Amino acid sequence: MAEVAIVYWSGSGNTEAMAQAVEEGAKAAGAETKLSFVTDVTAADIAAYDHIALGCPAMGAEQLEEYDFEPFFSELSESLAGKQVVIFGSYAWNDGEWMDVWAGRVAETGANLAGDPLKAFGYPDDDALEACRELGKAIAEA
Repeated sequence: MAEVAIVYWSGSGNTEAMAQAVEEGAKAAGAETKLSFVTDVTAADIAAYDHIALGCPAMGAEQLEEYDFEPFFSELSESLAGKQVVIFGSYAWNDGEWMDVWAGRVAETGANLAGDPLKAFGYPDDDALEACRELGKAIAEA
């Protein structure tokens, strides 16, 4: 049985709702999960997992949240080689380019992207939440 760490940052609740749906999908696939807001864990805590889901919305000029999530991801990226990783988040302007940039950064670590990066415009609708559940299933079964 996979143990899946799900770590997210959310300012308005959009990415939090996505993280909860990812957790639902992982649990439905039989995984044990640890759902955490990014400031409640350390990169070392999460580096112990082989299956990791990371959620962060687009901020500012289409970038990861810079005060909590970016430093966490930068530190964690040193430990991602060979791990199964999925990424997700919401955005409210532009075209969601931050997700493509982030996916590239994850790939550069040597991690395996176990599912397509998932983005939702604003609050995730029912289809987006179902896609999050499928993403949770994908990381649990990777």
